[in-house]
Amino acid sequence: MSSLTSTPEADWSKNPANARNWSLRRKIYNTAVPSFLCLVVSFGLAIYSPSHPNVQRYFQTTTSLSLLPFSLYVYGLAFGPMIAAPLSEVFGRRFIYLVMTPIALLFNMGAGFAQNLGTLAVCRFLAGLLGSSPLAVGAGTIMDIWAGGQPATRAIILFMATAFIGPALGSLAGGFVADSKGWRWSQWTTLFLGATIWLSALGAKETYAGPIMRQRAKKLDSPLPPRSIPSGVAGIRFLLTVTLTRPLYMLIFEPAVGLFSLYASFTFSVLFCFLASFPLVFENVYTFSPGQSGLVFIGIAIGCTVGATILIFIDQIVHTKFKSRHGHVDTPLPPELRLCGAMVGSPLMPIALFWFAWSARQGVHWMAPILATALFGCANILIFVSCALYLTAIYGARYSASALAANGFLRYTLGGSAPLFTLPMYNNLGYSWAGSLLGFLGIGFAPLPFVFYKYGERIRKSSAYAS
Repeated sequence: MSSLTSTPEADWSKNPANARNWSLRRKIYNTAVPSFLCLVVSFGLAIYSPSHPNVQRYFQTTTSLSLLPFSLYVYGLAFGPMIAAPLSEVFGRRFIYLVMTPIALLFNMGAGFAQNLGTLAVCRFLAGLLGSSPLAVGAGTIMDIWAGGQPATRAIILFMATAFIGPALGSLAGGFVADSKGWRWSQWTTLFLGATIWLSALGAKETYAGPIMRQRAKKLDSPLPPRSIPSGVAGIRFLLTVTLTRPLYMLIFEPAVGLFSLYASFTFSVLFCFLASFPLVFENVYTFSPGQSGLVFIGIAIGCTVGATILIFIDQIVHTKFKSRHGHVDTPLPPELRLCGAMVGSPLMPIALFWFAWSARQGVHWMAPILATALFGCANILIFVSCALYLTAIYGARYSASALAANGFLRYTLGGSAPLFTLPMYNNLGYSWAGSLLGFLGIGFAPLPFVFYKYGERIRKSSAYAS
């Protein structure tokens, strides 16, 4: 009897429904689905920023209130995974991509038709809340598809790099949309792009073993495998523990989670500061139009691409040296080696920030600060992806989701507030000193990967969750 007609649990490792047994072509397609859906989410986040002066004039409001729909979208990204992750445990990852994404796009459409600032802000928040679903379960999909080791690491790198390019592309498109079409088209452009990618994702297959095995058991009238989430009161208690209590506990009491979440929050805050400050700097210093100011973000996109490439090379070098030294293919890589990319990126971050702060001024060619933004994009990818891989390696399959949830919650809540104080900071301190303040913070965080590289094993021994 084949595995298709035996019990659902039998020979899962050899079952054709197991995503790790798929053809390379199907694996690549199903890896691309969450990657490009995440690109849409981050694209929709950034495309609003160049339009906020138009919103300010249209609704006759203040600068801070016109930036509120941007921040509320980011806050939605912080809280959305608390909804999407438990739903994916019950209904599967494909349900999250194909059902929640179009609902989020409808709120983008509603934001485009908003007749007052309150409606715009609420629609943006709900678009972020529901649109965050690929961010919540995308990494899980990739781990379902790719076996551990280098294939999974490289897939995660490409997944995160694609998501990171979204803000650059969104700001690039947003500048021209704000210049020629008005702020409503910033929301409708996101709707059209998201609908196109969602239609291309309709062929995605389920990758999560639990829903597949339960569906197969129903067809065979076999006993259903136990759910990973209990039913009734026990299920509610479980969800509160997994989605709220444990991530917050780890954020406070796990040094690796708390410190690297703060570091990620800083890098995201700088990125969101740039989304608000680039138009201010380049329009006032270099007399760029809003569309030309959007072109500046090409530097960050190129930097992200270069950073992802460097990270893949670093991963190859680290694996090659480790295997040649130990001689065992199955020997797990020590978690601290995941920080090599961050150890390259952390010194580059303050260099990029100081470079941008003191080159974006009269008498200096506009290419100088754009090159600084490319270095920032490169450093940002190196730091963020390395730290995420490190947390995954430390806490394993059981607790890494909570560690990454804590990381995402803090970086989006803090990062979402950054644009609200960016323009006052740049106007009060001046462009150079406002940028230098970010550079000094970058210097403060720079030693963190080196400290954990040296003392990480000792720190892990005192953890209640480290595997």
